[in-house]
Amino acid sequence: MNSIKKGISICLFLLISGFTFAQSGTLVKEELDGLKKYNTNLDHRVDRLQKMVDDLIWFERVGDVAHVDKLYIYGPPKWKEKNPTAKGAGNPVKFWTYTFIPKNINPDKKYPLIVLPHGGVHGDFTTYYTHIVRELIAQEYIVVAAEYRGSTGYGKGHYEKIDYGGLENEDVYASRNYMIENYDFVDENRVGIMGWSHGGMITLFNLFNHPKDYKVGFAGVPVSDLVARMGYMTQSYRDLYSAEYHIGKTANDNIAEYRRRSPAWNTHKFQNTPLLIHTNTIDDDVNVLEVEHLIKSLKADGKKFEYEIYQAVPGGHSFDRMDTKKAKEIRVKIYKFLAKQLKPNNPIQNLKEIQKAGYRF
Repeated sequence: MNSIKKGISICLFLLISGFTFAQSGTLVKEELDGLKKYNTNLDHRVDRLQKMVDDLIWFERVGDVAHVDKLYIYGPPKWKEKNPTAKGAGNPVKFWTYTFIPKNINPDKKYPLIVLPHGGVHGDFTTYYTHIVRELIAQEYIVVAAEYRGSTGYGKGHYEKIDYGGLENEDVYASRNYMIENYDFVDENRVGIMGWSHGGMITLFNLFNHPKDYKVGFAGVPVSDLVARMGYMTQSYRDLYSAEYHIGKTANDNIAEYRRRSPAWNTHKFQNTPLLIHTNTIDDDVNVLEVEHLIKSLKADGKKFEYEIYQAVPGGHSFDRMDTKKAKEIRVKIYKFLAKQLKPNNPIQNLKEIQKAGYRF
């Protein structure tokens, strides 16, 4: 009898201990989930703070030559809704856009517009572009730079609206249209678009989707083939696309969706708007193979365009956006290409002029 009681006691002890352990495990998991959520929200708050600081720096760095503003506009509704019947579902997506207007313009005259989409997955338009903006302003271009859906610095909600290769392109197009509709001195017949990396990809899709609304385009080291990109990038990078709030599936699970979002698989849409493409053989972000695929696809479709594959220029992915002499020389070539179509009042012609425009001396 004593042995039976002892056995029952041991079983009860183990049962109670197991239940307590399970409860503890559940509590620990809940605590960890809470911490993860807190950290995610904290990250977005830090990003927001960083954005506000950088906004102030914009005024300090280009405020002497340009009227700097930040406007609240909208693009199309989200491409997919978590709850299609929820309050506000189907409403246009609201976003901010930067504008830079040369201080010396005559508002009674017309000036060309440069649409300048930023790069990066969940990137944003920062003072990284200071010298490029100054160079454009010196030529008397109006500049608009949209913080399209998915951009960082505007909270979790905007971040998770990301639609890479999708409706973000229409946000950028909306920023173009806003400038024409609201500023009489913007010449709707002289609109160009230029961007690097993800911004180069957006440049291509804007030319593909709205060929009559752009006079010229420049795509620097453009993301061109998401299918190939998913193959050579890291798992953490791939996770940004397969996230439930984004595409929701991997390229392996839905290759057609990734092709739909890739310029190299959509070159048939291009209608020969003057286009210049640059890439670099030692690009450490957008591998040259992506841009080579784009170039071959354009050629196979019989399209007219210009391109240059730079051979191992220092700087990798940023080779022509840096402050080096070589980068400035390449930007002179870019500006000359744009000027042929946009005809700015003060086109940059040489290294001395770009140095003075971007760097004051």
